Amino acid sequence: MIHRLLPALAASAAVIAVPALAQRTAPPAPAAVDPQVAALRDAALKDDIAYAIVEGLTTEVGQRMAGTEAEARARTWAKAKLTALGFSNVAIETYPMPVWVRGDEEGEIVAPVPQKLHLTALGNSGATPAKGMTAEIVVFPTYGDLARAADGSLTGKIAYVGNAMAPTQDGSSYGVSGAARFVGPALAARKGAAAIVIRSIGTDHHRLPHTGTTNFPEGVTPIPAAALSVPDAELIERLAARGTPLRMRLLLTPRQIRTRESGNVVAEVPGTDPSAGVVLIGGHLDSWDLATGAIDDASGVAITAAAAKRILDSGRRPRRTIRVVWFGAEEVGGYGGRDYQRRHGGERHAAAAESDFGADRVWRFQATLPATASAVADRLASALAPLGIVRGAGGGGDGADIGPTIRTGVAGIDLNQSGLHYFDIHHTPDDTLDRVEPEALRQNVAAWTTMLAIVADAPEEIGPVSRP
Repeated sequence: MIHRLLPALAASAAVIAVPALAQRTAPPAPAAVDPQVAALRDAALKDDIAYAIVEGLTTEVGQRMAGTEAEARARTWAKAKLTALGFSNVAIETYPMPVWVRGDEEGEIVAPVPQKLHLTALGNSGATPAKGMTAEIVVFPTYGDLARAADGSLTGKIAYVGNAMAPTQDGSSYGVSGAARFVGPALAARKGAAAIVIRSIGTDHHRLPHTGTTNFPEGVTPIPAAALSVPDAELIERLAARGTPLRMRLLLTPRQIRTRESGNVVAEVPGTDPSAGVVLIGGHLDSWDLATGAIDDASGVAITAAAAKRILDSGRRPRRTIRVVWFGAEEVGGYGGRDYQRRHGGERHAAAAESDFGADRVWRFQATLPATASAVADRLASALAPLGIVRGAGGGGDGADIGPTIRTGVAGIDLNQSGLHYFDIHHTPDDTLDRVEPEALRQNVAAWTTMLAIVADAPEEIGPVSRP
């Protein structure tokens, strides 16, 4: 009986399949790639400028904590470097900002069994007493568990908050897991906690903690707040699972040193048509103090400057001015992006793009452009494809530093790097030059060179865009 049904089933399947196949249409033909753009792209795959910038900045300056003397040295270094590379209108634009600095950092489990811990203070953390504090730990597996704790239930105790950040190509897990750091300390403070320690917001299992900024809203007194290395966080969770009360000794001595100076370093490739608007690109010059900030974000400033340098050296001035900005004080609250918008918001910006996601290969581009410039995105798709870069369905304009400019209605373009390994070393002492892979850095420069060659010289009008 089964054999007799097979021909009929096959015939039925054929009838069903034909209409489905017939509904598929061929994709539109790819846009033609300008030979000059292709030549610039391919030549950038041999770039050595970006690596030289990363090497120089991390070797000759080192860590660049916002608002400190180290960041000031970085600005001086950056101005000299951008001038030597041949950019025009190189300038330092300074602004005041409140500055937090790290102090001594110690932690250990004292009961039920002595265990040393590796931890680091979060930016804006409060301080413990000078000799430290010892208190019971209340363990919350997730930020949601902390949020459900009763007000006043943590009085005199140290809150521990876990998370399980998984690696993702687009870095989306950072936003989910990051709540433990972004707002967890302030929430714990409102519930009466004397201090908080969190599992580092990272995807590694190194015994190195990840720092990063936390924020205490007005009216909430900062409490001591630290991130534990992932192995030490897992140790606390294992001890808690045994049902025995945990006690911890914590010493953190950070301090606020009042208002200091930070600044942006600005440079340009002048365009031929002032009315066509500025293409704003860049990354952030500052870093955390635990390492030399090679991937966060020496690589970003290097990639964007190297790409702009290739346009500068091409012998053909772009239609739009390319403005390279090495923003200051991004890590501690995005001060550079806001000051840039305050100073330059009255100028016309055609588009903005930022590189601040490490030095791994670009795998996707996304753009938010006005309808009048839809063909620009089509040309980008064709020209970037040989680099292994696909066109995403989302919009462009992501980034803390370009954010204030983007929010005024400026078109945005994202060149998304892979985030599969970024959060292994993000904000840790491991963020050093050896983590930068030169071939991947060159692919980034090629992608950014391609984008600038197309966008800065596009004949289409790139006007304001509406965003949700």
